[in-house]
Amino acid sequence: MRESNEQDNKNTSRSAMKLAGMAVLMFGFAFALVPLYDVFCDITGINGKTDDVAAQESQQVDFSRTVTVEFVAYINPGLGWDFVPEMKRISVHPGETRTIAYRAMNNTLTDSIGQAVPSVSPGLAAQYLNKIECFCFNRQPLAAGKDAELPLVFYVDPAIPDDINTLTLAYTLFSAKTEPVTQ
Repeated sequence: MRESNEQDNKNTSRSAMKLAGMAVLMFGFAFALVPLYDVFCDITGINGKTDDVAAQESQQVDFSRTVTVEFVAYINPGLGWDFVPEMKRISVHPGETRTIAYRAMNNTLTDSIGQAVPSVSPGLAAQYLNKIECFCFNRQPLAAGKDAELPLVFYVDPAIPDDINTLTLAYTLFSAKTEPVTQ
C-alpha cells in the first residue's frame, strides 16, 4: 500500500510539473504572438497597415484607369469625439495626388488628444496607398468643444495590380494621453 501511495505522489508531482511547464509555454507563446504576427504580415503584405512616414509625390500618373478609394472613420468608445471623412469615396488615377479631409469634433468638456490609426482593405492594397501628408502621423490635440479639419494628401501607386479597383482607407481614432491643449 505504501508503494502505491509513493507511486501516486510521484505521478501527481510529474503531472503538476507538466501542467506548470505547459502554462509557462502557453504564456510565452501568447507573449510572442504579436511580434510573430507583425513579422508574418510584413513578409506576406496582408496586414492592411500603411506606412507611418510621409511618401514622396508620384512622378507618373496612369490616366488609362481609375481606382476608387473609400474613406471610413471609427471612434474608440469613450473618446467623446465625432470623427468623419468629408467625402465617402473618390475616383483617382493611379499616381494622381489628391487631398481630402476628415473632420474631428471634441464633444467633451475637457481638452483631449486623439491618435488615428489607419488600415487599408484589401490588405494587399496597403502597400500601394502612399500618404504624403496625414493627420495620422501625429497626435491631434483638440480643445473642449472645438473642431478641426484633418487633411490627408495621398496617391495610389501606379504599380497597383489591375485586379484591385477599389480600396478602403479606414481610420480608428483612439484617445491618446490627455494633457492641456494650447491652441
